[in-house]
Parts: sequence; structure tokens; C-alpha cells
Amino acid sequence: MKYILAIIILFTSSSSIAQSTTLTKLWESKAQLPVPESVLFIEDQNKLYVSLIDGAANEKDGKGGIAILNVDGSVKNPKWITGLNAPKGMAIYKGKIYVADLDVVYGIDTATAKIVDTTKVPDAVFLNDIAIDNTGIIYVSDTRTNKIHRIKNSKSEVYLKDVVSPNGLKFINNVLHVLSGTRLLKFDNNKVETQIAQSLAASGDGLEPDGKGNFIVTCWEGVIYHINKDGNKQKLLDVRGQMNTADIGYDQKNQILYVPTFNANSVIAYKLKF
Repeated sequence: MKYILAIIILFTSSSSIAQSTTLTKLWESKAQLPVPESVLFIEDQNKLYVSLIDGAANEKDGKGGIAILNVDGSVKNPKWITGLNAPKGMAIYKGKIYVADLDVVYGIDTATAKIVDTTKVPDAVFLNDIAIDNTGIIYVSDTRTNKIHRIKNSKSEVYLKDVVSPNGLKFINNVLHVLSGTRLLKFDNNKVETQIAQSLAASGDGLEPDGKGNFIVTCWEGVIYHINKDGNKQKLLDVRGQMNTADIGYDQKNQILYVPTFNANSVIAYKLKF
């Protein structure tokens, strides 16, 4: 009986920890943002960079760009970068923002707002998210071809094959974490896969560390999760049918989550409490 009681207490304790996170809406941007896909929060600038598809997510129409928002949701520059196609995930390294755009990765100097690097990714179809390791090597997911590419010195190569519908990427403690379909995975330096969590409600999109060793994950269809490092997950928001929850940005210091709503044409800020 004591053994059974101990198991029950342990299970109850673990469940309460998993259900302890809350999400509170702070604001929603008022200006119409044409199909925002990704938000990149840059702490030392106190700005939000937002990739705007402004059309179909798979078309080379030249309508896409990047806007800058203030952290209160007001628009600082609606057309910081224009002339892209369907820009999606972004990451920053040494003053350059790198953005995935169908079959190209652009590097943009934040000081001049000029494209200074252009890397064509051979055979890419739907480049989606970007992560950069601590040496500046770029990794980019192609959701439609089930590949993750690696870019070093402006040269692209296939890094991983047969990763099911890879989308969100993030280096956490210099280990590559990947949202693959409805699973959260990580790959060590030898490309050995470890599953962290599974059975998301839909394919994963945005991925951010919460600063406490766990993860914040979105599904594009409209679901946000808090996932513990042991794989235990808590659904924080489910707005399927109302709006999308695409590639998030996160302010760890203030625990504020920035969510691009894609077809709802806005960015929403939420306060996380653990």
C-alpha cells in the first residue's frame, strides 16, 4: 500500500507541475499585417521583426517582406524589407538577420536594412525555419522535402534527410531541436535522434526554449503548448478555426510570447507565468 501511495503522490505531483503554466493576453497589433508568419524578438534592440508573406505561402510573387513592431504592438516600420516572396522563419547572428524564403536564405544587415548574403538552396521547395549554432553555421528546414539543410560560408548542403515535415528549428545549449510533424526531436552532433515529445494536436511550427529547461511550441492550426523536458505537455491555448499560431518569438527575461496569427493578419503578445 505504501508503494502504491508513493506512486500516486508522485504522479499527482508531476501532473500539477505540468499544469502550472498560464497564458494571459497582453495586446494584439491593430495595424493589418499581411500574413505574418514569424516573429523574431531582438532583446538589445527591443524590437520585433515580423516576416510577412502577403500572399500565398508557396508563390514567388515578390510581395513578401519584413516589418518592425515596437514591443507594445505598434508598427515602427511596415516595410523594413520588401521584394521578398514568401519569407518565413528568421534568426539573427552578429548583426545579420537570416530569413528563409522558399528556396533561398537571405542575410540582412540590421544596421543598413540591406541584403548582404544570398544563398540558393539546391532542390529546396518550401524552406520554413532557421536556426544558427554558436559558430554561425545556419540550418534551415524544408517542410515539403523532409530535409534539413546546412549553410556554411554561403554554401548549402543537405544535413538531414527523411525528417518528417520538419518546421521549427532551434539550437538550445548548441543542440539542434526540431519540430517534426507532431513530434519534438533533438539531434546530437552525430545526428543521433532523440524524441522529447510526441502526439501534438497538429504539425508543429514555432519552437522556443522557456529559459527553464523546457519548451514553448505552437502548431500552425492554432495550438500552443508548454512542453517539459521529460515530454510532459500542457496545452495553453487552442484557437483552431479562429486564428493560426505560427512561428513565435519569445522574450525570456519578461516571459512574453509573441504569436503571429498568419491568416488573421496580426501579432498577439501573451504573458507566460510558470
